[in-house]
Formats: sequence, C-alpha cells, structure tokens
Amino acid sequence: MRKLIKQADPKVVETWKWMGTPVWEHDGIICTGESYKTVVKFTFAKGASLKDPSRLFNSSLEGNTRRAIDIHEGEKVNESAFKTLIRQAAALNSSGKPKLAKKAKS
Repeated sequence: MRKLIKQADPKVVETWKWMGTPVWEHDGIICTGESYKTVVKFTFAKGASLKDPSRLFNSSLEGNTRRAIDIHEGEKVNESAFKTLIRQAAALNSSGKPKLAKKAKS
C-alpha cells in the first residue's frame, strides 16, 4: 500500500504520529494507516469530500469528514481506484477548501 501511495503521489511524505501511526501527507493529511487484529484500515482525513465511484470506502461512512477502507487479510484492493483516491485527496489539500462529494446512488 505504501508503494501505491508513493506511485499515486510522488510528493507524498510519510510521517509517524499518534503512538506510531503512519500518516501520509501532501499539503495536509491524505490518510493514515492503522493495523488491527482483523483488518488494516486506511482512513482518509477528508474522505467524505472525495468521489468514490469504485466504492472502496467501506468503513466510517456515517461521518461528515472522514472515510476509511478496511482491508481484510487476503483481500485484493483495486489499485487504480486507490491511487485515484490518493490523487484526489492530495489535490483537495492543495486546493484549500473541501467540497462535499455527491453521494453515489445505490
């Protein structure tokens, strides 16, 4: 996943905060990565403002700001869609003001 993040945004900086949580930043936080017993979670700081037509976001969907992707062991991630989310998040950070994305129709 680190490799995909770096491929999507070569200017991204990985730091470690909050007791060892990896944080990827470009003009602000893009996402964090946390590992739990059953999932690895990537939480996008402004995920609610990103378009997600591939529906990668599958966690923390009820909030007005963040969105997350829970990846279970052995699960494949749509690499192209993930990189698109990283690029969108970096662009949003660089643009300044977040805009809420329209909710996808079911």
